[in-house]
Amino acid sequence: MKIRIYNTETRKKEDFIPIQDGHVKMYVCGPTVYDFLHIGNYRGAIFFNCVRNWLERRGFLVKYVYNYTDVDDRILNRAKEENVEPKEIAEKYILEFQKDYKSLLLRPHTHNPKVTDYIPKIVDFISKLIEKGSAYIVNGDVYYNVHKFESYGRLSNKKLEELESGFRIEVDERKKSAADFALWKSSKPGEQSWESPWGPGRPGWHIECSVMATSLLGDTIDIHGGGLDLVFPHHENEVAQSEACTGHKFVNYWMHNNMLEFGAQKMSKSLGNVRTGRAFIEEYNGEILKYFILSSHYRSIIDFSEEQVQRTIQSLAKFYSALAFAESLLTQEAHLVPIPEDFQKSIQDMQRRFERSMDEDFNTAEALSHLYELVKAFNNLVRKPKFVAEHRAAAEAFLALTKDKGNIMALFQEKPKVFLKTLDDMLLKRKGLKRSDIDALVEARTEARNSKNWSEADRLRSELQEKGILVQDSTEGSTWEVDKSLDN
Repeated sequence: MKIRIYNTETRKKEDFIPIQDGHVKMYVCGPTVYDFLHIGNYRGAIFFNCVRNWLERRGFLVKYVYNYTDVDDRILNRAKEENVEPKEIAEKYILEFQKDYKSLLLRPHTHNPKVTDYIPKIVDFISKLIEKGSAYIVNGDVYYNVHKFESYGRLSNKKLEELESGFRIEVDERKKSAADFALWKSSKPGEQSWESPWGPGRPGWHIECSVMATSLLGDTIDIHGGGLDLVFPHHENEVAQSEACTGHKFVNYWMHNNMLEFGAQKMSKSLGNVRTGRAFIEEYNGEILKYFILSSHYRSIIDFSEEQVQRTIQSLAKFYSALAFAESLLTQEAHLVPIPEDFQKSIQDMQRRFERSMDEDFNTAEALSHLYELVKAFNNLVRKPKFVAEHRAAAEAFLALTKDKGNIMALFQEKPKVFLKTLDDMLLKRKGLKRSDIDALVEARTEARNSKNWSEADRLRSELQEKGILVQDSTEGSTWEVDKSLDN
């Protein structure tokens, strides 16, 4: 068993070898807490939860650090707008994020450090960089000197000369190089600040993560994750300042999830195309958001569209329909028999392929497709007019396996019948329909069928179909669900 990871720094897949055998130290850049997160921000939260789960499944003990940036211009601006303290803004949106995170059934991290709890350590870290000649002071500000770090640009594959010539905005003349970045910013009157040897101020963005990561995980960490948009300058600067300070390699494996786009544009507040995770979860469902994100490889771009959401709903309905049917089979009386040989082979094939996909750079999209193949094999075996004992045996194995594999991705843990009803209620609401009205139409159709009024029964079925409602008849009566096909 080998896990292979695509390393952004080397731009190739590598066998994962941890610093300490059996242990993994992982740091992922968390949110800046000034507002509700947009759905693109949740891609990393959902994916790296899965990475941690799979590493643990493979026998590693994972120490997972996920930070909150609670010192930032955007927090200061929001606090001014609302006439409150910056701390109040940060604490409010940390709590809101934690609500959403918990509703998604994602596991708590080992540590959730906040920048404001690490100010003394940040000051010490900057002081060491100044002592080593890697940083300099200018009127209460402290800058990192990129020319003092020979391999600057190695993570992002950028050349320093090109970076310096590429600065088109007005360059601070006090800096030795246009590419130098702030480690400490002197405060303006009335602004949030802390004391330091260089005067009152606050830390720069990049230094914060270096200090929190090394404080909690040591000078060198196994995996550092984040969004692709953080490679430069954030993670590039983390490398430079961390390695200059400690003298050790900062990160062995860099992992970056790609962006979520909206009509081929990056989703961002500046473009005005933001949809918050909270709004999405309230309109749809957290399970839909997780499946939507994990059904694409983490290094691929996801284009957010209603069609893609509809495809996700369709796929989830098929999974949960099979789970619900499996649960119904467990209520049937049957003597103990082995799982049918062909289905046992399908299980073994799925297990092997699922593991291979996850070991190969955490390919959740491929892993889910293998799990879906098992759904099809299960349906082909058990959806028959006559129940036999082997169906119950298969159902028991299918339920346990799907929930077990789903648990790695925080999927398929809902009660199947309840979730299917939730999906239908959500779709009815979007169609402007009421469940009670549909129930009444189905009941009227049942009465027509019982009275052998076939023309009326057919008319009512057509009316239901026009509303996007599918009716299934059985010896036990008629049931209905909302049509989840894309063209409906």
